[in-house]
Amino acid sequence: MSRIGRMPIDIPAGVTISVTPDNVVTVKGAKGELVKPMHKDIKIAVEDNTVVVTRPSEDKKHRALHGLTRALLNNMVVGVTEGFSKTLELVGVGYKVQLKGKNLVMSLGYSHPVEINSVAGIDFETPDANKIIIKGIDKELVGSVAADIRTWRKPEPYKGKGIKYSDEVIRRKEGKTGK
Repeated sequence: MSRIGRMPIDIPAGVTISVTPDNVVTVKGAKGELVKPMHKDIKIAVEDNTVVVTRPSEDKKHRALHGLTRALLNNMVVGVTEGFSKTLELVGVGYKVQLKGKNLVMSLGYSHPVEINSVAGIDFETPDANKIIIKGIDKELVGSVAADIRTWRKPEPYKGKGIKYSDEVIRRKEGKTGK
């Protein structure tokens, strides 16, 4: 039995979960509402103050979907109660970021400023000129937006310049040696 899939999900106060017959799950909480369709073979039951996920067979596909479905449901519950955030850091001479309305404007060493338009459900914060905090209730969307921003200047291994996650460690290389 899946160690993650068999664990029930506790429903905190103020959160409501509804499941339609075709396995579309709606989670409503203090921060907002998330709707996600789940695989039709996996059974999702809301009992008392918990959500229990069960699978129909020991098939490899069903075993894989069991833990996945439980993890997705748990992320939805955590998202509507606490929310998710990712922190990016800009490392490099002249690299900086600022908020213009709800959009991000970054100077990344190109001949033009890079403008990132705001995404529905995502909030940007810039506590200083070299840090971006991305917040939202959908974990997948927060990670996707952070990855999109990071692709503008991935960290390079020689000087460590670029856009990196705050908890990311860049493995440094030595570079050329002189004669």
